[in-house]
Amino acid sequence: MLLFKDLIWFFKQEKKSYGIGILVLVCVALINLFPPYAVRVIVDGASKGNLTREILLKWSLLLLGAGFIAYGLRYIWRLLIFGASSRLGRLLRKQLFEHFTRLSPQFYQEHRTGDLMAHATNDIQAIEMTAGMGVLTLVDSLTTGSLVIFSMAFFISWKLTLLTLLPMPLMAWSTSHYGTMLHKRFYKAQAAFSDLNDKVLENISGVRVVKAFGEEEAENEAFRLLSAEVVKKNIAVAKVDALFDPTIQLIIGISFFLAIAFGAKEVVNEKLTFGQLTQFTIYLGQFIWPMLAFGWLFNILERGRASYDRVNMLLKVKYEVLECEGAKDEVPDGQVVFEMASFTYPGTHLPVLDKINIAVNQGHTLGIVGKTGSGKTTLFRLLMREFDLAEGDIQIGGLSIYDLKLGALRAAIGYVPQDNFLFSTTIAENIAFGKPEAKLEEIKAVADLAAIHEDILQFLDAYGTLVGDRGVTLSGGQKQRISIARALLLQPEILILDDSLSAVDAKTEKAILQGLKEKRSQKTTLISSHRLSAIEHADLIIVLHNGQITERGSHSDLMAIEGWYASTYRSQQLESLIEEGGE
Repeated sequence: MLLFKDLIWFFKQEKKSYGIGILVLVCVALINLFPPYAVRVIVDGASKGNLTREILLKWSLLLLGAGFIAYGLRYIWRLLIFGASSRLGRLLRKQLFEHFTRLSPQFYQEHRTGDLMAHATNDIQAIEMTAGMGVLTLVDSLTTGSLVIFSMAFFISWKLTLLTLLPMPLMAWSTSHYGTMLHKRFYKAQAAFSDLNDKVLENISGVRVVKAFGEEEAENEAFRLLSAEVVKKNIAVAKVDALFDPTIQLIIGISFFLAIAFGAKEVVNEKLTFGQLTQFTIYLGQFIWPMLAFGWLFNILERGRASYDRVNMLLKVKYEVLECEGAKDEVPDGQVVFEMASFTYPGTHLPVLDKINIAVNQGHTLGIVGKTGSGKTTLFRLLMREFDLAEGDIQIGGLSIYDLKLGALRAAIGYVPQDNFLFSTTIAENIAFGKPEAKLEEIKAVADLAAIHEDILQFLDAYGTLVGDRGVTLSGGQKQRISIARALLLQPEILILDDSLSAVDAKTEKAILQGLKEKRSQKTTLISSHRLSAIEHADLIIVLHNGQITERGSHSDLMAIEGWYASTYRSQQLESLIEEGGE
């Protein structure tokens, strides 16, 4: 019952639906008391020989009317209670999804995607079941059970009623015991399903790698083992689940035996009529549902409790990046300044960046180079506030990024990451992701600037071509250029290209960079790259090594220094020349 207490906030929110729904349920329970009484009148009339056609027709019509009324009322409570529970599912999914969008990348490094998907589907479905069928079984079992017991005791025989209820404490103990067992096993079953869900998602996303390495059989075996574990855990749940109904039926069977055995004796002693005993046994039959429902209620509540714990655990994860009080809601522009002592990722001890001081004037281009792991991407992630600095500051146009609303800060930035993610929709919709209202002419203009327009026209449906899951139908270079076009469509004050030209050839790279230089002369561009030709045109170039700036200046300045930059640049130029067949 603790889950109902936890959901009290929602019941208050939907008090009208639940209030009317419960009232209608009570009315149905009251109407259900009438048919056994009508049968009693007919049976007693028949046994005494005074049942006429008119009397039989009258009671038959009353029974028919009660059936139609109950039919209408049952439709109403289903609409109200199940409708409310569906709204709970929608609300929880919305809360969970919004929560996911605000959590830091650190969270996604610690949690598997398949597990998070299971929380948003199976777990919420179990909670929704509690708010719908759970409420129904609780109210209906208590209302129907109480009214039936009262009717049997008050209108027929309190002694016979008390006798038939003697086995009920055993039922209460057994269902409670089964419920505790079910809670533990269902929690494990949901966790196993999360593992399976994650494995399926991982294999679908990495199907090309699996096929390339010929690991289909190995992955099939891994899936088989996980699937078998899910079946095993769910069978463990089913074994407990299967105990509810037989236990309740056995106890109800004992009650029926007591009712018939001692009730018949009362009829023989003329303390009860045939009609009253018939009415009593019908009421006892009606009492089976509340008992079954009560057992089922434990089942539903324990499943919902386990799922609610899992969902609630996610919702309680605190945001690591927060807006300060009074944060400004204005899109910044101007000089970009990095002033930081050091930065260390949460949960680690070694600093990724150390003593970084950079100033990039508006309209200028900053090039960042260095070996893998030198801190290039980290610098960009700090600018976008995926993580926060413990010491130091980052400013845009004289405003600290920590004094801006997150939405305003990120509206100023167009980011093209190393891992280009495309949605399984059309090319046009992928490019217009950040600006859905964009016209096709605008989309074509930025596609041309990103040197992907001609490629798109070669596809059968041009801009209407579906790219498949994560852009599976496109090459790496095509995905990169579509991602660049998507960022350019926003006309951001700051464009970040995080090694986003690695999959395009030198000629295409040069065309894209030349186009950016012409179209974005008044806006700032930050480029990181392993290929130095991508940043040699930059106004300022920095070389990162182990998180520190080891070289800085223009291309000509760095070539004159004869350091890592000059050595690497010459090496790459030589490689390019050899690849082109030069001397």
